[in-house]
Amino acid sequence: MRLDAKGESESTPLELNRAEQRRPSGIRLAGSPLYRSWKRRAVLVTGGLVTLALVLLWCSTIGAVSVPLGDALSIIWNHTLGKIFPPFSETYSQGHDSIIWDVRVPRVLLAGVVGASLASAGATYQGLFRNPLAEPYLVGVAQGAAVGAVVALVLPLPLFLYSAGAVQWMAFAAAAVTVTAVYGLARVGGRVPTTTLLLAGIAIGSLATAFTSLLTYLNADKLVTVYSWLLGGFNLSSWDKLLQTLPYIIVGLTLVNLYGRRLNVLQLGEEQASNLGLNVEALKLVLVLAATLMTAAAVSVSGIIGFVGLVAPHTVRLLTGNDHRLLLPLSAIFGATFMVLADMLARTLTQSEVPVGIITAFAGAPFFIYLLRRKKRMVF
Repeated sequence: MRLDAKGESESTPLELNRAEQRRPSGIRLAGSPLYRSWKRRAVLVTGGLVTLALVLLWCSTIGAVSVPLGDALSIIWNHTLGKIFPPFSETYSQGHDSIIWDVRVPRVLLAGVVGASLASAGATYQGLFRNPLAEPYLVGVAQGAAVGAVVALVLPLPLFLYSAGAVQWMAFAAAAVTVTAVYGLARVGGRVPTTTLLLAGIAIGSLATAFTSLLTYLNADKLVTVYSWLLGGFNLSSWDKLLQTLPYIIVGLTLVNLYGRRLNVLQLGEEQASNLGLNVEALKLVLVLAATLMTAAAVSVSGIIGFVGLVAPHTVRLLTGNDHRLLLPLSAIFGATFMVLADMLARTLTQSEVPVGIITAFAGAPFFIYLLRRKKRMVF
């Protein structure tokens, strides 16, 4: 049995011949290990997607104004599939229609998209750096995005720029510039060692954090506005924000899932993976760019929300193992579900809305401590 450069097990001719001799008349592909593996992945991903859909629907009914589940389902159907198939009877009020379709549906969808991107980025970085404590903000994405957002929040920009999403776009651009600087600084002789990349991310991230603190200190009158963004939330969600963010996250999710097999090979070590024919440097570049794209897009619309990229991948890994072909899609689904539930708690726990970052920190910090305690015994 050999391991090819794509992370698949490869049988030798002798093994194939013996298997052929043992096989009864009639080919039974359904009993093969490859088929069972594919079937398991399909069942788990489908089950996760169904669970996520139910959570999205349920959370859209909860808030200051409670909407019956049947009405919420009718509203969503009539605005989507009801344009093609027969619509449901409109027994709901116009007010409920506006609350569900204009306010809550874009909010829960944006929360799900952000959660999926952060969880996938976390799983990607953990596999890339082979470090169980790696998370999406490791290479300075969040710190860079914070600089861009704070600049947009504290500077007296024209009103039309705010209506055009100045905070979102400046946060995204600053995150991209920061990661470009980190990658350029870490490059040594045409290679980017993972240790150097980590150190460069810490250095540039610390510099960006210092700049954010300075801007906040010099503009104390904007302190509440700045910290509301830094703590993360979805209170300003809209269809426009969702549609602006979605393409970047779809591209990032697609890329990291396409490279799941190669990420499996990388777990053998860079030298061994290279000996198996894997272009390690190209793989690292693609994965860093994809994870950064997702994280920057997520942070630009939600602020800095911690622990999702740590909790989701490890929960999935504990349940299903370390095969990135399954780990990456399930992490995205779990992260989306986790974020939607956290956002629901953030807007219902108290009279005033709590930043989502606080909810995820309360949920994620104990899990992080648990990981630290068992790190020496982890097989990663």
